[in-house]
Amino acid sequence: MTTPLHIGFIPLVDAAALIVAVDKGFAATEGLDVTLVREVSWSNVRDKLNIGLFDAAHLLAPVAIASSLGLGHVKVPIAAPFNLGLNGNAITVSPALHAALMEEIDGDRFDPMATSRALARVVAKRRKSGAEPLTFGMTFPFSTHNYQLRFWMAAGGVDPDEDVQLVVLPPPYMVDSLANGHVDAFCVGAPWNSIAVDLGVGHILHFVSDILLSAVEKVLAVRQSWSEKNADVVAALVRAHLRAAEFIEQPENRPEVARILSSPERLGVDAGVIQRTLDGRLKISPDGTMRESSRYLLVGREAAARPDPGQAAWLYAQMVRWGQTPYRPEALKAAMAVFRPDLYDAASGRPAGTSNAIGAFAGPPFDPKDVPGHLAAFTIGRWKP
Repeated sequence: MTTPLHIGFIPLVDAAALIVAVDKGFAATEGLDVTLVREVSWSNVRDKLNIGLFDAAHLLAPVAIASSLGLGHVKVPIAAPFNLGLNGNAITVSPALHAALMEEIDGDRFDPMATSRALARVVAKRRKSGAEPLTFGMTFPFSTHNYQLRFWMAAGGVDPDEDVQLVVLPPPYMVDSLANGHVDAFCVGAPWNSIAVDLGVGHILHFVSDILLSAVEKVLAVRQSWSEKNADVVAALVRAHLRAAEFIEQPENRPEVARILSSPERLGVDAGVIQRTLDGRLKISPDGTMRESSRYLLVGREAAARPDPGQAAWLYAQMVRWGQTPYRPEALKAAMAVFRPDLYDAASGRPAGTSNAIGAFAGPPFDPKDVPGHLAAFTIGRWKP
């Protein structure tokens, strides 16, 4: 007897473990008959998960927390028993903005502090000349993309709420928006940064792993009430995803994984672009300049798949820093409870894994036990002690 499930996803490479779990038969081996439903926006995924049209979903980690706290929408507690990916985002800028930043930069162009300070100088020049503020695209207000952009900008003295404009765009629409001049830059997950470079309309300025060493990006999300009624199904999902993540992380499997993800009903983009993402070897400029990083996207290695409540605490701290919610100790506790390493450990049958520290390029080390103290170290933000 099999259990039918409907699971929503957005066409991004960090949905790989979900897609491979289904298309390679790992889910079927666990007795799961999964129908994957491709969506275009995170609000669609969230809403269909919340009302029960989806049993589970590929979901932005901050959305799982926001939904559980009732921020920005109705309150539906979410459980996240599996990380679908750490990192995987990049900041891509238009050729014009790239040229302006390189003209102003003082230091290594791969140093996020140097580019952030260069951005501050570009912003100041534009203000003095009366030009419109720069516009940056990100995928959702409650998203790592939003927080990563803000963290990077603010480190160099740019106030993201005063000095630039941040707009929400679904991931598949980012490239066209950059090409049409609707945005000057964006932060999004793979493969859309590489698509912009391949089309000659963008330069990858930073891998997000330059800004945060380890940042949880997407989770496998289920409604908390559903997880309690279907504990065996949740465990089966975790096991299937774990097998998929391990399969993906074997270099000899990457060409097959890229072919699976490239199919029209999955990501619908060239397999070569996907494999470059999985290998952490990306073309960053239209002139063919390549850059490699072993931390560009982590799917299963380095305990990446195991949920870490400390990461949830960091995401909650960003919501507080940028005025999306006031700080409340009980809300921090509830946010951390969304990430469920206990469910992961029970399903995997393995000893508890290690945590993945955020490792931000600026500011003090993050301590989940002292969120107000951490936020007090930053001069730019909406939170006031």
